[in-house]
Amino acid sequence: MSLTPIGVPRQKITVASLRENKVQRQPITCLTAYDYSTARLVDEGSIDVVLVGDSLAMTMLGHENTLSITVDEMLHHVRAVRRGVKNALLIADMPYGSYHVSASEAVRNAARFVKEGGAEVVKVEGGEKRADLIRQIIDAEIPVAGHIGLTPQSVNRMGGFKVQGKSLADIEQLMRDATALDRAGVACIFLEGIPREVAELITSEVAAPTIGIGAGPGCDGQVLVIHDILNLTFGPPAKFVRRYADAAADISHAVQAFRSDVLARQYPADNESYHLSAETRQALETLLERKRTMRGRRQIAAVE
Repeated sequence: MSLTPIGVPRQKITVASLRENKVQRQPITCLTAYDYSTARLVDEGSIDVVLVGDSLAMTMLGHENTLSITVDEMLHHVRAVRRGVKNALLIADMPYGSYHVSASEAVRNAARFVKEGGAEVVKVEGGEKRADLIRQIIDAEIPVAGHIGLTPQSVNRMGGFKVQGKSLADIEQLMRDATALDRAGVACIFLEGIPREVAELITSEVAAPTIGIGAGPGCDGQVLVIHDILNLTFGPPAKFVRRYADAAADISHAVQAFRSDVLARQYPADNESYHLSAETRQALETLLERKRTMRGRRQIAAVE
């Protein structure tokens, strides 16, 4: 059932829509999705942007970080999400290794996300050092989302998932990164794990919309991982995560209730079972009675 009010058609969200939202100071909403059913629910909830993040390496595949996931694995999920998204802007993460070797390979992989996956934007981590690469992807008619601050694909270099931009030198670098991405023509910039004051400064300085995660309320939009807001992760949440539901508890309760009903032979009930028509049931009973009679006669004959 659609969550969009009947009679109120929703406009397709585009890269231009995000720019207009920034100009109009209309907050941008973004959530991750990794499969058809979740994508459909998020889209029908009127979320502006659906992100197929490489975070699915952890949330869906059980890896410790995002580094292990491949282009083909990402594409599998992007295609599923594409089938569930009608109006939101669909952004796909380019995984680690898909744009780090050469620009030509990066463009080729980005094209796969558009051509095979149905993505409308690809997301690339890194600031000014990625600017030239991003221009080449954009020249191939593929919109790009930037991502600076805490970039999960750099976890080994950073020494863990740590807040970035805490010193003046780091703030200056983040500003250079954001400016370089903006000049390269990115569709938007994801700001992750940086002080809110720095995020507000970046947001005021760039024309591209900013979407924050752990970057405070001053960004043009906000994104969270769907598993985080539903408590479907196995570990303590980050400081910036707000949990809006406890799906883990609901699922656990449902599983335990199902098991109890099966063990007690309370599931399925009669009204949850299919039945023969009265005519067919009568014919079956007549046949079974005939077989019982013949079996009885054979047993008697065997005894005699």
